[in-house]
Amino acid sequence: MKFLDQPPRFLFFTGKGGVGKTSIACATAIQLAEAGKKVLLVSTDPASNVGQVFGISIGNHITVVPAVPRLSALEIDPQAAAQLYRDRIVGPVRGILPEAVVKGIEEQLSGACTTEIAAFDEFTALLIDSSLTADYAHIIFDTAPTGHTIRLLQLPGAWSGFLEQGKGDASCLGPLAGLEKQREQYKAAVDALADDKRTRLILVARAQQSTLREVARTYEELAGIGLKQQYLVINGILPKIEAENDALAAAIYKREQAALHAIPDVLKALPQDQVVLKPFDLVGLDALRQLLIDTPYQAQAATDSPVGLDEPGLSKLVDGIAADGHGLVMLMGKGGVGKTTIAAAVAVELAHRGLSVLLTTSDPAAHLIEILNSALDNLTVSRIDPHAETERYRQHVLETKGAQLDAEGRALLEEDLRSPCTEEIAVFQAFSRIIREAGKKFVVMDTAPTGHTLLLLDATGAYHREVARQMGNTNLHFTTPMMQLQDTKQTKVLIVTLAEQTPVLEAASLQVDLRRAGIEPWAWIINNSVAAASTNSPLLHQRAINELREINTVAKQHAKRYAVVPMLEDEPTGVSRLLELAGNSN
Repeated sequence: MKFLDQPPRFLFFTGKGGVGKTSIACATAIQLAEAGKKVLLVSTDPASNVGQVFGISIGNHITVVPAVPRLSALEIDPQAAAQLYRDRIVGPVRGILPEAVVKGIEEQLSGACTTEIAAFDEFTALLIDSSLTADYAHIIFDTAPTGHTIRLLQLPGAWSGFLEQGKGDASCLGPLAGLEKQREQYKAAVDALADDKRTRLILVARAQQSTLREVARTYEELAGIGLKQQYLVINGILPKIEAENDALAAAIYKREQAALHAIPDVLKALPQDQVVLKPFDLVGLDALRQLLIDTPYQAQAATDSPVGLDEPGLSKLVDGIAADGHGLVMLMGKGGVGKTTIAAAVAVELAHRGLSVLLTTSDPAAHLIEILNSALDNLTVSRIDPHAETERYRQHVLETKGAQLDAEGRALLEEDLRSPCTEEIAVFQAFSRIIREAGKKFVVMDTAPTGHTLLLLDATGAYHREVARQMGNTNLHFTTPMMQLQDTKQTKVLIVTLAEQTPVLEAASLQVDLRRAGIEPWAWIINNSVAAASTNSPLLHQRAINELREINTVAKQHAKRYAVVPMLEDEPTGVSRLLELAGNSN
């Protein structure tokens, strides 16, 4: 593997849910440890399953992996990190500042923005020279720092003076106030990330055109802030031999090869490795040791032992949605699980039934127009453009709050408005406008990947609490976007996942976050299921058998109602194929 050729001390694996990032990170850690190096494997994923992969309990402390000499692991708990972070900021002023001011600071620090920064705060300590990490030859990170977080660290300016003078309307000043206290540590960490002699960033993807386009955007964003030492690993490629006697396998192979042939130009120059699809679950040492070895799968033909899956399909969920006549339908989940396609299929099926539908997206990487490929009566399509909305919001703030500021104050306000959190507020305002339309028609929303969506919900919740505070003594009736999201008669949240262990764990974690916000998911959708399809490929057949456990977990433990959508031979693009997707799964 090229990414393992003379590896530097720090290896960061980044990628969306379901691409195999955790498995590849774990396999890398084992390989380096068994080569005689002392290795620390660190997960910053809220839905980390590193402990489950190794069959041990890890948690938020460095834990020796008994079965692999020289390997230790650590799972950073973002919620615990956020609480420690809040305590560090609020503790020194508690009892000194008025209680109302302290509560205001705590409110600023209650969002996902703080949680993300706090997790970064935890692992930056692992990037600098310290006694904690001195003995490790390699430190491997499962889930690299996001461009969002690093941009926050790189914001210039004197935040302390800005806070003291109370100028502007800072969306991220609460979280950033904590960053100011450890500026030197963060600078050292960012320097380490940008040093190609110390750090290598590995982009993990699947052989899918949309996924590779998104990876290309990630590459450009990270390269733009100095992280240029990047490698590409394309995981889960179906071996050619599987395509010889099976129509589904042949179609998958053809799609993957087309995606590899059309790989974005910015990725072509990167050192690239390809990992073949494995038939087994990547749990346990034996499986992980085989992951990075290009060994063809040997098995008997699967035709005499069909899986025989019989589960509810997408059309049954649409029946329940259509019964209300109108409302908001939100598709949520990690990147790479097919939210955009499922959102389009639900919208097309509702419109096909004669209902008025607006299909919209808050995902900057969405490709709705490509998926629809044609117009349909009763269906309109829109997009919340984060850049346009952010610019609109910035101009409004500068024209109102910035109008009375002096040159220094206006400059600081403009600096604050370059914060990534400004985009979240601007998108929230556009989001609020969109969901008001759900009172008279169906609004089907394809949301951005989970982290961005939770930031959006944080803004929604903060707005609700502020309105409730202001209206509390007036006895006037009011409705906020959060109240609409919490009402299952008005809003139906559909969690989209895959029948694989990591995506299911991540979806379950998302459900916990939603419930914490008072939002109860209405249904789960298991997308791209091989078990729900028909295949003669030995490898795909074995994967179908593996899927049954995850489908059962969703049905018995997580979902009040669910649907299973089969993997199709043809890409579900265009109205006719989307209708097939909605009605072809029983």
